[in-house]
Amino acid sequence: MKRLLKSFVFAWQGIKAVFSSEQNMKIHVAVAITVIFFGFVFSISSAEWISVVICIGLVVSAEMFNTAFETLVDKVSPDKDPLAGKTKDIAAGAVLLAAIISVVVGIIIFLPKLINLIF
Repeated sequence: MKRLLKSFVFAWQGIKAVFSSEQNMKIHVAVAITVIFFGFVFSISSAEWISVVICIGLVVSAEMFNTAFETLVDKVSPDKDPLAGKTKDIAAGAVLLAAIISVVVGIIIFLPKLINLIF
């Protein structure tokens, strides 16, 4: 049990490290808070909430993996290296893809509600 608790402590330290050091994570969190706020404003359905929560989790997790990859690559390859750069670009691309998918989901959920509000 003590070992399990320790693993949660280490995981929490990792979460704190990403949130405190990564500018992009702060942007993702600000966008997530905004989306959650508008989810309450527009009274989105349970299925829509599930989609929103999954998208937020997807983007935040992708950013954390990206940060982990970048940290590891910087450690093992401190000099400029084409493969190291490619690895970091691929990880960053995964975050971008997750964010684009999340924006599309947000448009599907919120655009009809916004149109109804305007018209």
